[in-house]
Amino acid sequence: MLSLYKLEIFSVAVGAGSFSKAAERLFLTQSAVSQHIQDLEHHLGARLFRRGRRGVELTLAGEILKDYAANILRLVKEAENAITDVDLLTSGSVRIGATPGVDTYLLPDWVGAFQRRFPHLRISLSTGVTAQVVGEILNHMLDIGIVEGELNGEPRLAQLVLRSVDQMVVVGRGHPWFNQKVIDIPALADQSFIARPANSHTRQWLDNLLKLNHLELNIVAEFDNPEAIKRAVMAGVGVTILPQYVVEHELALGLLHVLSVRDENLQRTIKLVWNHDEPFNPVTRAFLTHLSSECAPLVKLLHDGAIDDPEAQP
Repeated sequence: MLSLYKLEIFSVAVGAGSFSKAAERLFLTQSAVSQHIQDLEHHLGARLFRRGRRGVELTLAGEILKDYAANILRLVKEAENAITDVDLLTSGSVRIGATPGVDTYLLPDWVGAFQRRFPHLRISLSTGVTAQVVGEILNHMLDIGIVEGELNGEPRLAQLVLRSVDQMVVVGRGHPWFNQKVIDIPALADQSFIARPANSHTRQWLDNLLKLNHLELNIVAEFDNPEAIKRAVMAGVGVTILPQYVVEHELALGLLHVLSVRDENLQRTIKLVWNHDEPFNPVTRAFLTHLSSECAPLVKLLHDGAIDDPEAQP
């Protein structure tokens, strides 16, 4: 009988494209992965991979097994979901990837409330730009991602908009705009601006906004962390644009001030992303069920898997 464990190793190796990368993801040695694949090949009487300098490629038999393995492993997960009572679990985990901002200002409260409800379950959180989070989901290194911003098309990636987020111009106490409520977007061109790095989706969103308005900013600093950007603004380095949820604490203390931009809809979205081909495991489903009280679109997704918003389709 085929070993589910070996089929899982085979599937990870297929996605990774090499035994060494598969070993890293599975926390095994490369020789152990190689031995499991050899055992599977001996059991089936067929070569599954062609080894080469740049990694491994599937043989015809490997291609056939790939589809069967994906279906078998998906059925196993569906069976677990149908039977498992998460309240009775003594262990289990969900691996979440998040973009900067979401991980610092939203997820800690969500995770804390979940772990008070399920103290024996573990959440593993990693931070990265959107492309990194998506890549790790598709390579089976993360179960889900919660990201702010836009996504490029990827057939295996499903996405659901959880909420819209207002983006605001942010200034410090000594700035001439501190008592204003609204500005025209061309006024930003005369300011020293603090931005996210060029490889981030936030920066790409900003660059597209500027291009549409035929503007070029004087970018004096780039930081990959919203907290660092806030502190630079408070220190008088320049102005920036941030989601309003990032600066709520400083607004309450009067340390920062936000302005809207006249005739511009500066909104982005926070999205849940996951591998469309893989059902949620019981702990992931429990976390999303818990989060549905904060994010109403999850209710319909968890109930029947249907998503009505065209923008949210995978």
